[in-house]
Amino acid sequence: MTLANSPKLVKGGLVVLNAAGTAVARSIALQYNPDSLSRSFQVQGSGGDGGGERATPFRLKGPAIETLKVEAEIDATDGLEFPDQNPNVAALGIGPQLALLESLVNPGSDALVALNALASSGVLEIVPPDAPLVLFVWGRQTVVPVRVTDLSITEEAFDPALNPIRAKVSLGLRVLSTDDMGFSHRGGALFMAHLRRREQLAGQVDAATLSSLGLSGLP
Repeated sequence: MTLANSPKLVKGGLVVLNAAGTAVARSIALQYNPDSLSRSFQVQGSGGDGGGERATPFRLKGPAIETLKVEAEIDATDGLEFPDQNPNVAALGIGPQLALLESLVNPGSDALVALNALASSGVLEIVPPDAPLVLFVWGRQTVVPVRVTDLSITEEAFDPALNPIRAKVSLGLRVLSTDDMGFSHRGGALFMAHLRRREQLAGQVDAATLSSLGLSGLP
């Protein structure tokens, strides 16, 4: 039973837009929010590396390259408890959810057929079609364009027809910045909005004093 004053659970997930970022194709919500979200940053700096030339003051030449790692679980137990109300789960387990995640790392079959037709007709330079724009959503403070860099699925339990009914999913994401898409692309605008939200969050921290660091002044 859910209490009336219980906070509404917000789920993390992915939003898939068309290549131009102008329309939502589908949304993917994680069944259970993971206990942790790993984030790492590769700083893009220039100068101050102590090379052959005189070191210059450290400069940031672009946004840091941010990568995310999400570990999630998918389980059909709740759906299998009421199979009449969840016929797809009863028939296929969590196969559809896993297939949907796999679609993020594979081109569509129609696109592959079209590319093969172009190659067979003798076209020398074939440009792959633009991939959809994917957004990683982790609450209102994190809505950022990403590229799925790796996907690992461990299926742990199966029904009598060998449909997976429980799995662990590891999802690697690379945040796309204005360096990747430019400022005029919808994805670039979404990254800038994300960066501004982070700056606003940083502004909410009270400034530390020198005395709190054990200093009465700078040497």
